[in-house]
Amino acid sequence: MQNLVIIISMSLCTALAHLAAAPVKLHDEPPVSVNLLVDGVVLIDFGRVSFGNIRLNPPVGATGEATVHFGEAFTESRINRKPPGSVRYKKVKIKFQGEKFIIVEPSADRRNTMTAHRNNPPAILTPEEWGVVLPFRWVEIEGWPGEFKAEQITRQSAWSSTWNDDAADFESSDDTLNRIWDLCKYSIKATTFAGVYVDGDRERIPYEADAYLNQLSHYYTDSDIEMARDTYDHLMKNETWPTEWASHMIFMAHADWMQTADVKWLKPRYEALKKKLLTHRKDEKGLIISRPKDIKRTDIVDWPKLERDGHVFERYNTVVNAFHLQTLAQMSDLAAALGKTAEAQAFKQEYQSVSEVFQQTFYNTESNIYRDGSETDHSSQHSNLFPLAFGLVPSGKQAGVTEWTADRGMKCSVYAAQYLLEGLFEHGEDKKAMDLILADNDRSWKHMVNSGATITWEAWDQKYKPNQDWNHAWGAAPANILPRYVLGVEAHTAGWKQIQIRPYISGLSYAKGKVPTPHGSVHVHWVLADTFKLSVTTPENIPAHIDLPFVKGSTTVKVNGKPVKAKRKAKRWILTQPITGTAHIEVL
Repeated sequence: MQNLVIIISMSLCTALAHLAAAPVKLHDEPPVSVNLLVDGVVLIDFGRVSFGNIRLNPPVGATGEATVHFGEAFTESRINRKPPGSVRYKKVKIKFQGEKFIIVEPSADRRNTMTAHRNNPPAILTPEEWGVVLPFRWVEIEGWPGEFKAEQITRQSAWSSTWNDDAADFESSDDTLNRIWDLCKYSIKATTFAGVYVDGDRERIPYEADAYLNQLSHYYTDSDIEMARDTYDHLMKNETWPTEWASHMIFMAHADWMQTADVKWLKPRYEALKKKLLTHRKDEKGLIISRPKDIKRTDIVDWPKLERDGHVFERYNTVVNAFHLQTLAQMSDLAAALGKTAEAQAFKQEYQSVSEVFQQTFYNTESNIYRDGSETDHSSQHSNLFPLAFGLVPSGKQAGVTEWTADRGMKCSVYAAQYLLEGLFEHGEDKKAMDLILADNDRSWKHMVNSGATITWEAWDQKYKPNQDWNHAWGAAPANILPRYVLGVEAHTAGWKQIQIRPYISGLSYAKGKVPTPHGSVHVHWVLADTFKLSVTTPENIPAHIDLPFVKGSTTVKVNGKPVKAKRKAKRWILTQPITGTAHIEVL
């Protein structure tokens, strides 16, 4: 089929900008650089990948034809015309007929714009008035009439209409870590193009786990809550197939509650959440049973399959049951928030009883770590990282499980890495967690930024998932991990009515940044030298609970120059009283 080129006047172009459906719209972006290559080919670089198309302004009276190449990958100083996997390249021929503006868009990809794929729900369509959009960074033009000037091309990029670049920031003493933060923050922005969280460009379909990870990072990079909610409602009507993805719907509802404390939103959705508890698969002790079809396909553990660290799938699956326990704990919270006291207590009691069975069934007393299932002695990293992240490991067993899990390295995908990092930070292995983020191998975010990624990838490298796309926000975990643990900013109670400030040093000498909350921004700046100094500003009348790293030889904590009461707990100092407003705190 001939590639479609829309020819449009300036006034109509302006009108169409107003037609774009909320909460996303097209944003005009100028090029970063324009270079003339051999044979009159013009190479335009927009600096980063974005979903969109281009608007050209040819010379007055221009005639003839030109060829426009869109590219997401670059090789040997040119757009890669045969990129790997789902990495994008498109070629479009245009005709000049004296028009003032030409909107150049690629041909539509049937898989992600027209039809459902296999058994999955249909793709999310962008507004028809935009024309086709695709992810690209570079444009090459052959046959441009006369000299090409930068002002003659504009990229029309799609992202959230309410996105605020200034809502959040992060900086540390490690420049590579700062580049990783920028990559991950931008990844969240760029992948809002569809109005709901989608899994990248290959399918443009919301998936529950992808959406939850998007949600966590969106909260820490912008103030929007509606995109997560719209995605949640879409997924309740269009569920996907993996077992653990159902659990993520409860995670999404719980994350919304912690962010907003909005019972009006939660109440009409609560009963439907119970259907995500896998109750049809419970045995008499409350454990979840995996049937043959679950073992063969739906129990996912991690994705792609080769990222499972040799996990052995059995009738009783440790990972599946860890997810089930976490959903019981969160359903208890949600029931209590809605005043359903009896249900909250019932969920809590079930959690406690099943937790005991979980420990008896899956903990290997000889290796002192969790096995993959009840009938195997094999232990994958996943069967330990998820119990750690979900707080399922009893206190006396935490050190051994944490050390073993950390020493495995990054044996999981970019998806499970979210939970791996959470578990390590929560259990005192912040330096090892940071080492994984910054590792000098092809299984780290350092590898992504050093490879030139401008949006996070679906997998660590092409060799781990040959069909991966390069615009997958489930790979952007540092967008929430760094502000949550390095800056240390989290909600202490639902709706951020109280805040927790618990920074981890993580091998850094300083970190600073800003975190959005429903009440305003939280500003944090800490410096480690002979002492640990923390400056923090919270929204007005919002108390912050302060939990600080222990500095060798420290005996005192001061707030605004005056000693305050603080309890020593392991390698932390915990202030007895919360602070409000601006405070300068020192551990010495």
